[in-house]
Amino acid sequence: MTKTDQMLAIFDEITNLKASPLYEYRTTNNYFAVIGEGSVDAKIMFVGEAPGRNEAKTGKPFCGAAGKVLDKLLNHVKLSREEIYITNIVKDRPPENRDPTPHEIEVYGPFLDQQIEIIKPKVIVALGRYAMGYVMEKFGLGEQLEPIGKAHGKAYQAIAPWKDARGAPVLIDIVTLYHPCVAVYNPNNLDKLKADFKILKKYGKQKK
Repeated sequence: MTKTDQMLAIFDEITNLKASPLYEYRTTNNYFAVIGEGSVDAKIMFVGEAPGRNEAKTGKPFCGAAGKVLDKLLNHVKLSREEIYITNIVKDRPPENRDPTPHEIEVYGPFLDQQIEIIKPKVIVALGRYAMGYVMEKFGLGEQLEPIGKAHGKAYQAIAPWKDARGAPVLIDIVTLYHPCVAVYNPNNLDKLKADFKILKKYGKQKK
């Protein structure tokens, strides 16, 4: 199977996941599961927490107000959506845009794990505290976890769960940033986000 085929298989599985605590809410509201979007060969992968209403209506990640902020931030560091991959831990919208529950993260987390191993990015950008907590724990960095107010703008190095072509360990960077929604709630935070996003400039010109 190609990477695209593998992603489509994940989409089909989540779409039909009746065991999900969010399945009934999605189907009742005629929402879509939001799997992700972008290049399956991306070297930079962005992970948020969960889709909002606009995302659930369209099936596209970060297409609402937070998405507009994200687009500004990507443009600020000369990255395009076409060259990255964007997804969330939870693939369905929680009611009223509330925070995802631990059970929801447990249900959907394995799908994110599969996506990470399909794409094999060099950099995972965790947007917000939920994504930061999940990704850092997954990559064995749990002991370095700290509040997002201290962790934002930092990069951590970890060993990927896959090997390179020679069978050698692969190093991956985990970058922790505020979720773009902080600039939706308070536009004065946009400059702080732009400053943090500059850490991604060093990855933009690398080859995969």
